[in-house]
Amino acid sequence: MRMGANPLPMTIPNTAVNWPDPQREAAFNQWMARQTGPQGLIPDSLRPASADASFRRYLRLDTTDGGTRIIMDAPPEKENCKPFVEVAQLMKDAGLLVPDILAWDEPQGFMLLPDLGQQTWMEQIQPETPQANFERYMQATDTLLAWQLASKPGVLPAYDEPLLRRELQLFPDWYLQQHKGVTPDTEESATLQKTFDTIIQRNLAAPSVYVHRDFMPRNLMIPAQPGATPAQQLGVLDFQDAVYGPITYDIASLMRDAFLSWEEGFVLEVTIRYWEKARKAGLMDFEDWHGDFGAFYRAVEWMGLQRHLKVAGIFARLTLRDGKPKYLADAPRFIHYIRHAAGRYRELGPFLRYLDKVEGLEAASGYAFGRV
Repeated sequence: MRMGANPLPMTIPNTAVNWPDPQREAAFNQWMARQTGPQGLIPDSLRPASADASFRRYLRLDTTDGGTRIIMDAPPEKENCKPFVEVAQLMKDAGLLVPDILAWDEPQGFMLLPDLGQQTWMEQIQPETPQANFERYMQATDTLLAWQLASKPGVLPAYDEPLLRRELQLFPDWYLQQHKGVTPDTEESATLQKTFDTIIQRNLAAPSVYVHRDFMPRNLMIPAQPGATPAQQLGVLDFQDAVYGPITYDIASLMRDAFLSWEEGFVLEVTIRYWEKARKAGLMDFEDWHGDFGAFYRAVEWMGLQRHLKVAGIFARLTLRDGKPKYLADAPRFIHYIRHAAGRYRELGPFLRYLDKVEGLEAASGYAFGRV
């Protein structure tokens, strides 16, 4: 999830497409007129496809051959589409199922894409029966491994210390101060600073690969494409914020979802399977990760902690600044993730006590496993 507001698609009912800006509507109609014949489009079928957390939106329309297409509407003064185009090519080269760019008006921010399907994996999830979702999670790990195995340094932006630190700062700036109305005192600020320093140090120690940065069921599509390779069994969306960073990030994102929670037994089962596949592929040749799943899993927890703190801040900002209250409604899920992870590590004890104070909870006890 990026520093702005990373797209988190949400299927919405078929309704008329609303254009608050008449000039943008006129520009779109002119662009659409140029695409209609060559692309076989039916303009009167235009309808919303999804809403998201950024200034980008997606529209769907029918084609004369009975298919459908997706249009990305991304105002150029607010959204840069170049990363989307570049990362899409990287993912395609890695064997992933991603949208081709059928037409792109870069100056105006209109893009025509194939339709990878009308159902996200999230819409097929059976939250009450974890094992019913196991095979899909295996497909997701196959997709993730194909992406990671294609990694090369110097291609994508680095998930470096400044970026990690800016993301962590979203937690005190937006979750604590703006949402909770809490300003840390000198001692509490020092606790936060020390906690953030430790989180960053732990995460920068991990090997680097390509990182999707929001790899979860809501951003994976169920395509109607029989005979696809393991890496193509799920379509991948919302990858424009990809970076080169810790290998632990996307598996943490997948199993500690922004909108879905699993019991730790299921999280461990899927993560172990991913680790086994990654080990065979040569991605676990780091310190003792190759032979010690526990060492790898602890690194995943530290990476997840960074993501959870960041997302809690982003969800507060989306609600308080951008008027999207549905996101902050999921903040308790992230506070649970944060407390769960922080309670396992002795050096995070002061931070956990501070967080419990903010949340009005009694300090957790009996959690620490003495891990260092």
